[in-house]
Amino acid sequence: MEKMGEVEPSLEVFFEEKKRKRNPFVPVGAFLTAGVLTAGLISFRQGNSQLGQKLMRARVVVQGATVALMVGTAYYYGENPWKKS
Repeated sequence: MEKMGEVEPSLEVFFEEKKRKRNPFVPVGAFLTAGVLTAGLISFRQGNSQLGQKLMRARVVVQGATVALMVGTAYYYGENPWKKS
């Protein structure tokens, strides 16, 4: 049960400054993925299925690049989960 005077942790606890500095392109890739997805869904809704299909393919490419960037920077900075200690 929460006490009345307790302050919730700020967003800095969840989004550490260190990680943003090491990997600034991942949030950019996430926003690009969301933008292409939104544009594709709007195209489908308006009945332009050819453009919507191209945008969905572009979303897969952008999403894959974002994941590759995440894995690459994690490996570069030594946060490899497959590495035996």
